[in-house]
Amino acid sequence: MRFSAVETTNAFLPAVLSDRVRPLAEKADQILFGGGDVARTQRASLAAFVIRIVSAVIAFVSQIAFARMMGIQDYGIFVLVWISMVILGSLSCLGFQTAIIRFVPQYREKGSFDRMRGILLASRLVVLAASTVSALSVIAVTWFARDWIEPYYILPFIIGALCLPMISLGDTLDGTARAQGWTIRALTPSYLIRPLLILVFMACAYVAGYEIDALLGLQCAVVASYVTTIGQLFLVTKDIDATIPKGPRTYLTGLWVKVALPIFLVEGFFFLLINADTLMVGLLMSPTDVAIYFATVKTLALVHFVFFAVKAGIAHRFAALLADGEKNAVHDMALRSVVWTFWPSLLMGLVLLACAPLLLTLFGAEYREGYPLLFILVSGVVLRAAIGPAESLLNMTGHQNACAVVFGSVLVVNIALNAALIPSMGLYGAATATFLATLIEVFALYQLVYRRIGVRMSILTARNLAAI
Repeated sequence: MRFSAVETTNAFLPAVLSDRVRPLAEKADQILFGGGDVARTQRASLAAFVIRIVSAVIAFVSQIAFARMMGIQDYGIFVLVWISMVILGSLSCLGFQTAIIRFVPQYREKGSFDRMRGILLASRLVVLAASTVSALSVIAVTWFARDWIEPYYILPFIIGALCLPMISLGDTLDGTARAQGWTIRALTPSYLIRPLLILVFMACAYVAGYEIDALLGLQCAVVASYVTTIGQLFLVTKDIDATIPKGPRTYLTGLWVKVALPIFLVEGFFFLLINADTLMVGLLMSPTDVAIYFATVKTLALVHFVFFAVKAGIAHRFAALLADGEKNAVHDMALRSVVWTFWPSLLMGLVLLACAPLLLTLFGAEYREGYPLLFILVSGVVLRAAIGPAESLLNMTGHQNACAVVFGSVLVVNIALNAALIPSMGLYGAATATFLATLIEVFALYQLVYRRIGVRMSILTARNLAAI
């Protein structure tokens, strides 16, 4: 016996009210138990959405705890180094974490298990090699450039670099699970388990009487990264082995690299874009300013996760529909994804602006300085949501090169705007630069999707789509 929203409303609500609620209940049953592509994609997006809600709560509570335990100076150092490592770890995947999502569903649909086995192994080996080189490079550059780096950043960057191989491998295993449609298994390690472990390790150190500073926080993050990724590797490998028959591996290295490298540029530029303001604040301002700005941006994550949830649930469906030659279905799914992204993002943005003064005060009284910045930053996130996961559609339909050009160009503009506005406007300059860069990005991606794929991917078009 399974749960049914329709039967529940009939059983517990008066007849008049039950009739009014029935369409929503039927829609809920369709999402939860439907067998079509739309229902499966909605379930995946819903699962990602729930995980991101829980993740946002964990991350928010964790950052409050870190800020309180460390003090504003060490907290600013910690977050700048950790953000840098997460970005560099993602870049060290060289695009394979997303190329897997494109190729694996296609190989599965065609029964090409030899190629599927090949790309799953090759992606892990390439990523581990690249991330190890990245870690050694960070350590070497930090050490030999120590005369030009603020002393309080030197040891934290060296310690932080140790977690790069695990961050990169974790992202690749995330992509592997998403390619199979295993949304919960894909997102749980990085978005739930790792931040929880960091918080637990730091709480234990605090209770044990250790001084909580940036160095100790990064040590906890490194240990949590290794524990999480090694466990994830074991579980994902076990599940994959149970799904794919044993056999030989075929390596189409040239093809995979040809597709992965532009994706590497797209996702690298994207990660840098969403973090460029924080990194530029770290470069041009003090750790205290970094702490205030990051705390503000962290509250913004409550809005960001809507976009991520839809993106996580829909990318592999674009690839699978394309493999089946269902171009009309791809167009329809693209417009639906805009609706699923925009309206929840708008609602979450309004809720956040109402609650932000209290949320920022939890970090400490000085963090309320970031509240006015949220009006600028939330506007940018909602504007970005108005075109949905456009870059995922471009990447999954073979237009990753053009998408990379867009993100690269916008990144240059973003950095230039931050460099021009931060010295004169401070944190307001960083927020304004981010909004202006987002405006350019949205316009460019909309035009690119329309010209290359023929979809007017915007909320103004998608709102007229029937039976969303």
